[in-house]
Amino acid sequence: MLNWIVIGIGDIATRRVIPAIQSEPRSRLYGLVTRDPAKAAPYEARVWPTLDEAVSDPAAHAVYVATPVFLHAPQTIQSLRAGKHVLCEKPMAMNEAEARSMVQTAEGTGRTFGVAYYRRAYPKVQRAKQLLDAGIIGKAVLAELTCHEWRGEKPGHRSWLLDPAQAGGGPLYDIASHRIDVLNFLFGQPSRACGHLSNAVHQYGVEDNATVVIDYVDGMRGIVDVRWHSKVRRDECRIRGTDGEMDLTPLNGPELIYPGGRENIPNHANVHGPMIENFVDAVLGKAPLLASGASAYWTDWVIEQSRRSGVE
Repeated sequence: MLNWIVIGIGDIATRRVIPAIQSEPRSRLYGLVTRDPAKAAPYEARVWPTLDEAVSDPAAHAVYVATPVFLHAPQTIQSLRAGKHVLCEKPMAMNEAEARSMVQTAEGTGRTFGVAYYRRAYPKVQRAKQLLDAGIIGKAVLAELTCHEWRGEKPGHRSWLLDPAQAGGGPLYDIASHRIDVLNFLFGQPSRACGHLSNAVHQYGVEDNATVVIDYVDGMRGIVDVRWHSKVRRDECRIRGTDGEMDLTPLNGPELIYPGGRENIPNHANVHGPMIENFVDAVLGKAPLLASGASAYWTDWVIEQSRRSGVE
């Protein structure tokens, strides 16, 4: 039985992470780290006010880091050094240097370290990778992914996302990271990336839109466009090749269309469920980790390259 500690009891933890741990038969919600004990009241688990106390418990085996981005690196590194396996929310760090340090710490401690890029485990994305590797569209040359939504001027739900000191950036960090990671999962290690960030509508402390261009070693190019100022929601994913096109729009939906085929492949009811299952498999040596820290590092690398290339 893998005893889990969850750090932070926010929206993602309560809606997805904790239910996924509770439904995984080899897992147990062992404890929670929170400064507000009232948040932990609904759960039958130990409660600690600090991570120091939590990771000193030898009965705890794994830590899920579900705090704002600025805490990811220090809490992950502390947990790894305490001998715990770690699954960290995305993006893994505030910058590429922090991400690299997290990966190096995991390698040095020999602990399992994963990042919560759960879209890698989407059955549709897994199937798309299989088809792409089989050459269903010939040589893939261009992928276009968009995620457009509206976020108002006034802080509200998850308001910390608008604070650069806590979140690192705006939609580039929050929603582009998932799509950048899907591209890296499908096409491998990126070789070059750049981005354009600006505040076109909302004058946040972070950007309200970002466009990222990624080149891969075999000539494949990915474009990710994310916006917090669109009242028309978009969740598009199209991949073009020399012999045809693959359409996964909406990325979060079940539809997959490709030359000669159309499939309906729904996600798990809790999209964090397969990710937790895979992590436990990896800890037990039964399967490779789908989103390891070492592979997820390249998403942070792309974010860093995009951020450095200039803000309008």
